[in-house]
Amino acid sequence: MPVLQRWRTVSLRMYADDRRPTHFHVVGADFQILVRLADMTVLAGRARAADIAEPMAWASENRDALARKWAQVNERG
Repeated sequence: MPVLQRWRTVSLRMYADDRRPTHFHVVGADFQILVRLADMTVLAGRARAADIAEPMAWASENRDALARKWAQVNERG
């Protein structure tokens, strides 16, 4: 299941067997961004700051858990 957290119409997702760098997606009704976990930089996509403020704050606070999840779904041997 790719959805890790949801806020009203916005969700934070992580996909199995995805490419590096370690990242997550924030998906809304009319946008999608790809965010590098190491430094919370938006690598692709565009969104209004107000639309992603809560997911970005949550991801910053839960960075270690997101890194573990990435390892679980993307670094299987």
